[in-house]
Amino acid sequence: MKKAVIMAGGFGTRLRPLTMNIPKPMVPIVNIPMMEHIVNLLKKHGINKIVSLLYFQPEKITSYFEDGSRFDVDMDYVQAAADYGTAGSVKNAYEFLDERFIIISGDVLTDYDLTKAIEFHKSKNAKATILLTRVDTPLQYGIVMTDDDGKITRFLEKPSWGQVFSDTINTGIYILEPEVLDMIPYREEFDFSKDLFPKMLELGMPLYGYIADGYWRDVGNLDEYIIGQYDALTGVIKVEKKGTEQGNLTRGNNCNIAPTAKFGGKVLVGNNVTIGKYSELIDCTIGDNCVIGNGVKLIRATLWNNCKLGDFVKMTDDVVCNNVEIGNSVVVGENVFISDNCKIGDNAILKSNIKLWPDKQVEEGASVSFSLIQEEKWQREIFTDARISGISNIEIHPDFGTKLGAALGLAFGAKALLLASRDPSNISRIMKRSITAGLASVGVNISDLQTTSIPQTRQELRTGRYDGGLHVRRSPRDPDQTDIIIFNKDGRDISINMAKKIERFFFGEDIKRVHYSQIGKISYPERTNEIYINRFLDSLDVELIQNRKYKLLVDYSYGLASTILPSLLGKLRVEAISLNNYVDSTMFHPDPLSQHSTTDETGKIMRSLGYELGFRIESGAEKISIIDERGTWYHPMRLLSIVTKLFLETNRHREPYKIAVSIVASQEIEQIAKDYNVEVVRIKNSHSAMMDATLDDAVLFVGGVWGGFIFRDFLFASDGMYSLGKILEMLAQTNCKISTLDEKLPHRFVYSRDVSVPWNAKGTVMRHAMEHSEGMQRQLVEGVKVFDGNTCALLLPSKERPIFTVYGEADDYETAVSLCNKYANLVEKWKEE
Repeated sequence: MKKAVIMAGGFGTRLRPLTMNIPKPMVPIVNIPMMEHIVNLLKKHGINKIVSLLYFQPEKITSYFEDGSRFDVDMDYVQAAADYGTAGSVKNAYEFLDERFIIISGDVLTDYDLTKAIEFHKSKNAKATILLTRVDTPLQYGIVMTDDDGKITRFLEKPSWGQVFSDTINTGIYILEPEVLDMIPYREEFDFSKDLFPKMLELGMPLYGYIADGYWRDVGNLDEYIIGQYDALTGVIKVEKKGTEQGNLTRGNNCNIAPTAKFGGKVLVGNNVTIGKYSELIDCTIGDNCVIGNGVKLIRATLWNNCKLGDFVKMTDDVVCNNVEIGNSVVVGENVFISDNCKIGDNAILKSNIKLWPDKQVEEGASVSFSLIQEEKWQREIFTDARISGISNIEIHPDFGTKLGAALGLAFGAKALLLASRDPSNISRIMKRSITAGLASVGVNISDLQTTSIPQTRQELRTGRYDGGLHVRRSPRDPDQTDIIIFNKDGRDISINMAKKIERFFFGEDIKRVHYSQIGKISYPERTNEIYINRFLDSLDVELIQNRKYKLLVDYSYGLASTILPSLLGKLRVEAISLNNYVDSTMFHPDPLSQHSTTDETGKIMRSLGYELGFRIESGAEKISIIDERGTWYHPMRLLSIVTKLFLETNRHREPYKIAVSIVASQEIEQIAKDYNVEVVRIKNSHSAMMDATLDDAVLFVGGVWGGFIFRDFLFASDGMYSLGKILEMLAQTNCKISTLDEKLPHRFVYSRDVSVPWNAKGTVMRHAMEHSEGMQRQLVEGVKVFDGNTCALLLPSKERPIFTVYGEADDYETAVSLCNKYANLVEKWKEE
């Protein structure tokens, strides 16, 4: 095999500021561009006819490699007019690809034995072979599972933790037969992982995975760059290093190194480098034409070309790009990245964890203290689904807010109109203000609902007047955290693609602000409550509820429902006793998912009044919990079963249809639903998955296991106030009581345990869980759920914490506990492997 395609179109956004002036494949590792290391690897295995696919800053690549003759290869180029995706980009080069070929990224570090991989491909008569490897944290990659013969059985691109069925990932290196190109549309967006490989699986084509031996690293961010540079320098990966070895020093030509200079670990020095007296370098890479003064101490530092360091400079774990001048006695803290053409004056101090963009000047004696140390959390990704969460005023703070607002504005586009709302907390107030300031600075207009619940905000977005929206709240899961939720123009959560687009602007940091005359305007809409009230009442049988003459207890949790729900209950002629019925952000009330205290006074009140029902509405007005006339609080999972029964019973006339419930929900749901002509669909355990389920027109009801319910006729998201009204309507229609339903419905026992699993062991645990459950009845919606007779167990990795939650379910409590403990012990064992 002689032909290869190098994917060389990457922007390198997360490698900024290193990639401000060069494309990602040209970033140097041990003084050689990453793409040149790939060319050397291909050439080593007899592959010398190369076509490079270009998109971003193509001239930097073409001017360096030219026709390839300097590197003993034939190099051709294809530049795309638009981003056609990975497979679509390769299709653009079809004229060069008339025989078997390999595809490899120009910005990875690897020393794989490609000859062995090609032999494997040929021995299997494969149409496509994906080179695989195992990694500690597989979230950023495509997960691949193979059978014992290497044939791929399952493929999932960039999964969530609950979908990480293995720690075996797609390296982005593919061996293809030329006829596979016929399956790729020309000049249309088409991806290998999302489109081509799933299609080949569906058609039963010979698609194989080869687990390669050797080193592989995706240099996707600054941390990975530092690791890759160190591994190449110290020989962990076998790549070319130019120069003459002299003990632990490899030096280029025409160097002037003082006899008193010291070198520790491994040090690489390029051509025409000067190093002054008594300087000490430990595990450093120094590019061509650099001048290092006297008494300099560098530890794990990387200098690119044409850098000049004065006397007594100190640096540790830093990267300095081309043409940078650093004066005398400058101290550079750890993890500092200095881009091209910067000038640092004498005696300056650069604090740890900062970045300098190109052409910046730091005056003599200055201390540059702006630090990203509190934002290290955001170096990989900032979104969990459509939500951003972090510690209030530490990870989520006003500087972060203005930057996020600007990134949001660029993603939605200038002159867009976004809707903003918040809960009553002080941190939410300042964060919403900072985000709207960032939005306005890039020309986006804001309609500010001020203090308004999420359900009302979503309803307002449904009017079609806005391009999107956001809500800031104190996290219902942790009072020390703040959540920022982003909506699309329909009021749904934004898509993953939109989240990634916002992240690109956020991490790119090259925000283009508008002229002051074009700054966005902030307005305050009226009649939002009126719109919500009308839709609420129009969606219920008001007369039926009125005739039932309910007597309720309602705990508002000091939240936003207290501003509108009392009026609605009045219109329904509900006699209600209200608790905590004013907005107070200082009174944190736990999420209804939390267990209710045995000393809860609400139960005593219910029993003494003889009221039929009580509701507690979470402060954000999305979720509810229920207490009956006996003073019994219902676990959210049991409440789901009861509400499901009510919905099925009151919607027989609409059969057949579907309902969707969380993968965590008990099998009570299936037992209840068997008496109806409905299909139960299991979904991921998140609110975004609940909303996604409503995209299927046949799904009329969606239930979560934390007190959130979606009644699709009203809204595609959970609304605690409407859930209260709908439950009252359904109880009136069926003439039932909650306590009576609880006594009559099937009862299953669910027991759960959290098992601590380090992030870097989660993929391994999931792989073992998949292997363990092979041949068993199982569901792979999220995590691994296995069935054995009347019992089932769910192993669910957390998206946000280094834990697995293990659930055991059975007809009796003891069996549920035993099953849960059995699988928890297996997880403990697997994580050690």
